[in-house]
Amino acid sequence: MRVHAFSAVIVLIAGIWAGLEPIEWMLVIMLIGGMLALELVNSALERTVDLVTKECHPLAKQAKDMAAGAVLVFAVTSAIIGLLIFLPKWF
Repeated sequence: MRVHAFSAVIVLIAGIWAGLEPIEWMLVIMLIGGMLALELVNSALERTVDLVTKECHPLAKQAKDMAAGAVLVFAVTSAIIGLLIFLPKWF
């Protein structure tokens, strides 16, 4: 979560520096909000699984891995969209 929050601050500073258009700001803010929300859902799921079972059950591991995978997919997608927004402004 800290990494995502730090990245969000960097992206917001870069957005100010790049002079994003209003629609670009909306996309960036939606991506930041979505990333932080998904990270919170992932953390909640991990804690719920830990609460239900203390043993290393294969299904518990799968649930945690799938939630972490969802965060990774969204992070990669957000990075690609960020590049599509920022690269034309920088080069």
